[in-house]
Amino acid sequence: MSAEQPSALGLGQRITVQTLRAMATRSERIVMTTAYDATFARMLEEGGADALLVGDSLGMVVQGLDTTLPVTLDEMIYHARAVSRGSRRAHLIGDMPFMSYQVSAEHALRNAGRFLAEGNMHAVKLEGGIEMAETIRRIVGAGIPVMGHVGLTPQSVHAMGGFKLQGKDQDDAERVLQDAKAVAEAGAYAVVLEGIPAPLAARITKQLSIPTVGIGAGAECDGQVLVCYDLLGLSAERVPRFVKEYETFYTRGVAAVRAYAEDVRAGRFPAAEHSFGMPAGAATHPEVASENLGEPVH
Repeated sequence: MSAEQPSALGLGQRITVQTLRAMATRSERIVMTTAYDATFARMLEEGGADALLVGDSLGMVVQGLDTTLPVTLDEMIYHARAVSRGSRRAHLIGDMPFMSYQVSAEHALRNAGRFLAEGNMHAVKLEGGIEMAETIRRIVGAGIPVMGHVGLTPQSVHAMGGFKLQGKDQDDAERVLQDAKAVAEAGAYAVVLEGIPAPLAARITKQLSIPTVGIGAGAECDGQVLVCYDLLGLSAERVPRFVKEYETFYTRGVAAVRAYAEDVRAGRFPAAEHSFGMPAGAATHPEVASENLGEPVH
């Protein structure tokens, strides 16, 4: 595709569940990233992202937590609304946080509904395989699209003993495969495959009738997803092996702020072009002139 046409759709057309399925059928790779606010949503869409996941990863990259577990549903919906305001084209998915769907299928349905009604999302994502099949079936039955998530499931970090590769041996690989099949059979329209060997992800992708989206799962998935902070190099921490940093915004941001600080301390900023003058007589007659200062201070 050309740079002027980042995807099969123009910027004015909203990407849907059906669009993503059709893309996978045509072997057109799905581009998915996380997003947490309106500005990032706009930027990521303009860059060509087909789907934006409002991920509970915001707990780690935005809130500074060690895991995603403390993130609340209200916090997720707040960020979902912000992302929806900056989006015009991408398919939007709300990530259901820890304990928002594990209690019961009915509890999960109510919370999934909040993502669509209050967060303006088009779908929800939840972690888990066979044990979550009935919950997925209940949510889908109410008309809410569900994206599954199997393999390394971050909300189960303590049960897994850390953020570790899954499906490494034959038995564990079979478990992940059966989880993916259960998610698809329950009605999920796509499934994230995280932290599994590339050959296993390729095998799952061939056996499922729904699109697979990989993260740390090799190149044979129908699409890929990365945390936007990781791909843009916005973290001071070392990124996982499966991440490719396409920019170094953290380092560049530090340099920019350092230059600003030096200008302020040296009296170079603000310069004349960044300041406002006063018309003659305005000192004694303030009503003489008014000027639009532009954007408000945030």
